[in-house]
Amino acid sequence: MVLLQLDPFLNELTTLYQNSTDKGSIWVTLKRSSMKSKVQRNKMATNGEPIEYRCLIRATDGKKTISTSIVPEGKAWLTVSLCVLSGKVGARDHQRFQASYATILKAHMTALKKRERKDKKKAAEGDKKEGDVKKKPKRV
Repeated sequence: MVLLQLDPFLNELTTLYQNSTDKGSIWVTLKRSSMKSKVQRNKMATNGEPIEYRCLIRATDGKKTISTSIVPEGKAWLTVSLCVLSGKVGARDHQRFQASYATILKAHMTALKKRERKDKKKAAEGDKKEGDVKKKPKRV
């Protein structure tokens, strides 16, 4: 296994998005994980030891998978093994990771169409006109 810094994970994510610009999709998932098996978690629970949960972030294009996990404390490092990247993001680097991740998403989601919104004044006028039409005449 090779230990890397946080930036290679973000670089690999950028590469995944660049490779899928013409054709393909990227799936990004976020999951709460303790990184321990169910048996280990049960042993820790019976012994009264606290279980440390982290946020596991995975990105895949169907062929290559990259992942990282955000832990409450610790150093930022990544593990590379057989085209699968996994790692940890420390609490200090969490905000920097979020900002970088948001920048990458904004840069590579250019195919999305911006939603057209109605003006508030026009919408209010439309509601008033519809309200007048819907009134029933009073019976005498």
